[in-house]
Amino acid sequence: MIRSIRGPVISLSAAGAVIEVAGFGVEVHLADTAGLAEGREAALATHLAVKQDGMELYGFADAPDRDFFEKLLAVPGVGPKTALGVLRRAPRRAIATAIAARDLGYLTKVVGLGKKLAEKMLVELGEKIAPGEDAQGPDSEVFETLVALGYTEREARRAVQAIPQGIDGKDARLRAALSAK
Repeated sequence: MIRSIRGPVISLSAAGAVIEVAGFGVEVHLADTAGLAEGREAALATHLAVKQDGMELYGFADAPDRDFFEKLLAVPGVGPKTALGVLRRAPRRAIATAIAARDLGYLTKVVGLGKKLAEKMLVELGEKIAPGEDAQGPDSEVFETLVALGYTEREARRAVQAIPQGIDGKDARLRAALSAK
């Protein structure tokens, strides 16, 4: 199992990056390419998915993101692409907090999951993620406030995703989301 990768970034795309390792260009699927630049050194925690038609490498900024991705994979019906899509739409801490709090609204509205899959995720992971384990507070109220102010769900989701790390409190997070538009 490949658990990490380090090397210069050869190229970036919306879906990930190609990283040079021992003369080989290794494609890594990423939830977020922020912090990576072509020609610069990258160090990522990784998960190798072995499928019938080949292998795919998924990369993460740190080991806790990778570990959370692997928890998502334990949910029946969630494959690597779905799990990565979840992490593209919202920060790990917010998703974990929503799961621990059994916040179905956050998972369906902000993260964009279907109701059945979100419910399955709550049932499967609710006991495995302790409240406060990744506490940052779900942004469901911020999302709902943005929609009430006239944002489309897509715009509201993008604004919530654009909230910088380290901003705490619903009001401060709402101001940051409003300034992101």
